[in-house]
Amino acid sequence: MEYINEIPRDEGFDNSISFLKEGYEFIINRRKNLQTDIFETRILGKQVVCIGGEEAAEIFYDSNKFSRQKVAPNRIIETLFGKNSVQTLDCVEHQHRKKMFLNVMTKEKIDELLDITKIEWEKALDRWSEEVEIVFYEEVKLLLCKAAFKWIGYPAHEEQAKKLVEELGVMFETPAAFGPQHWAGRNKRNRMEKNMEELVEKIRAGKVQVQEESILHQFVFSKDFEGNLLHRETVAVEIINILRPIVAISIYMCFIVMALAQFPHERVKLKKTSDYAHFFIQEIRRYYPFFPFVAAKVKAEFTWNGYTFKEGTLVLLDIYGTNHDPKLWNNPDEFQPERFASWQENRYNFIPQGGGDVEITHRCPGEQLTIEMMKITLDYLLNKMDFEIPEQDLYITMDRIPSIPKSKVFLKNVRRIRERIH
Repeated sequence: MEYINEIPRDEGFDNSISFLKEGYEFIINRRKNLQTDIFETRILGKQVVCIGGEEAAEIFYDSNKFSRQKVAPNRIIETLFGKNSVQTLDCVEHQHRKKMFLNVMTKEKIDELLDITKIEWEKALDRWSEEVEIVFYEEVKLLLCKAAFKWIGYPAHEEQAKKLVEELGVMFETPAAFGPQHWAGRNKRNRMEKNMEELVEKIRAGKVQVQEESILHQFVFSKDFEGNLLHRETVAVEIINILRPIVAISIYMCFIVMALAQFPHERVKLKKTSDYAHFFIQEIRRYYPFFPFVAAKVKAEFTWNGYTFKEGTLVLLDIYGTNHDPKLWNNPDEFQPERFASWQENRYNFIPQGGGDVEITHRCPGEQLTIEMMKITLDYLLNKMDFEIPEQDLYITMDRIPSIPKSKVFLKNVRRIRERIH
């Protein structure tokens, strides 16, 4: 008979304030202090079990044990994911819906987006060269927004793109915010969803023509697992769930600039070895904070490592902490791209965008796309443009989710150092 352990408990009746103050580090701080990969706490009046590490990630992504349905707080659904989105589904329904995304994440389609993005980089470089100073984060958001809309088959002109990127940006910038900022995020998502719903209806009615091979056309005429056309509200949400993550990569782009500034010796390694760019990108995804954690509920009671998980228990998996776990990574708080030269790929110990099998679990289907888009940015920053990084506040506060640098990364005197692509 297996011995049942009592789950270690975090001190305090309710740790909501600590949760907000510590942000990304809330779970890993307690894992260190309690010397455990599992503990129980209370947040916003609810009992929560927090887990982290490779074994924890593997059990967390077992769809027989955990469910995502009705787990995400309403504030997250109303800003980040959208109602009835793929992130909120489970089992057969989730796998069927996820195929919509996997079908457009082929090498051919990804290469198409990369080509579009390079053209947008060239246009942006022309524009930035005429400015004394640019806010890199805002500029890259716009660049990626224009690339994303063109990729799905519905290009946006300059002024339209400026409005669209504002709406997409607040969706991932405000889920953890409170007050007016959060409500502004909700309102802008509602506005974009309404516009997308109208577009879906017009395409289905033949009033707006889009190419049949386009991503937009594929999504508009997608069906549920019973063979019925998806509701227009659901299609609108999932179209946004293609666009929003591409724009959100702009945060990673800022981290690339920061890494080049904070670790200038890395430039030499990047110039000398072609493979080093991949290690560098992977280390950025490991080192800097992006997703703090993911949540699920226990489907039915089970025991893991001697601990009982009761049905209905809310469980948080420590994404940031797993990527900084000293049991998995030597000197995890140091920036060492070389670690990936000998790293054996694992679906559960390196989880910046979720873990498990991308075709089955809730691991982000756009992970490879993210890596390739980051490589393009690195290539431009390193080889195709010159710039200055003026004195500014590049500090990342761990209590802000997402962790956008305070200054949003100012660049001065941007200049092209290679001829324009024609």
